[in-house]
Amino acid sequence: MLNWTCKNHADLTVAELYALLQLRSAVFVVEQNCVFPDIDDQDLRGETAHLMAWEDGKLAAYCRLLDPAYDASGEAVIGRVIVAPPWRGTGLGNDLMSRALAEVRARWPRANVYLGAQAHLRGFYGAHGFVVATEEYVEDGIPHVGMRLAG
Repeated sequence: MLNWTCKNHADLTVAELYALLQLRSAVFVVEQNCVFPDIDDQDLRGETAHLMAWEDGKLAAYCRLLDPAYDASGEAVIGRVIVAPPWRGTGLGNDLMSRALAEVRARWPRANVYLGAQAHLRGFYGAHGFVVATEEYVEDGIPHVGMRLAG
């Protein structure tokens, strides 16, 4: 059974921070063969939060919710969306996105919501109410598209 938690960066334990950075590195750097600055100073800004799903002491899913006060457009940004390999195909990604949107609404009820999606995941994010907001662009060697929560 999954244990969900969402914490401000200041409330993360060292073990939680280590686990989320380890998962991000394993997926975004190693698995996707993409060298980029994952530790980008945004994890510690303002009221940025980290949504995590744990099972038996292992991080199963994660995403970062960036404080809209630090975005040039004033939008809350959902990023670093990950489901760890053993939990892929279980529907956990849908649960993660539903919970991420609920957290954003609770924390920043008036903020618009934005995310930079890998282009092949347009349909996944579209199913959660996001619409394409930018032309396709390449970020760290991977095609992406900016998406904004409709309505």
